[in-house]
Amino acid sequence: MVKPTSDLGEDVDESNAPECTVCETRIIRSPTHRVVPRIEDGVVKHRHFCSEKCHTEFETA
Repeated sequence: MVKPTSDLGEDVDESNAPECTVCETRIIRSPTHRVVPRIEDGVVKHRHFCSEKCHTEFETA
């Protein structure tokens, strides 16, 4: 997987692109890609969302 701070518009193919937390779509060159950090057991982890719709769906579930 690509680091969350990488420029996801460059040199990313489907095999190492992050997946949307909600719909599991691989996120490749998406202008609506959103990364939400969180801390679990003292470790920073990231949730990726392909769109605002998926982010909203996750937050309201």
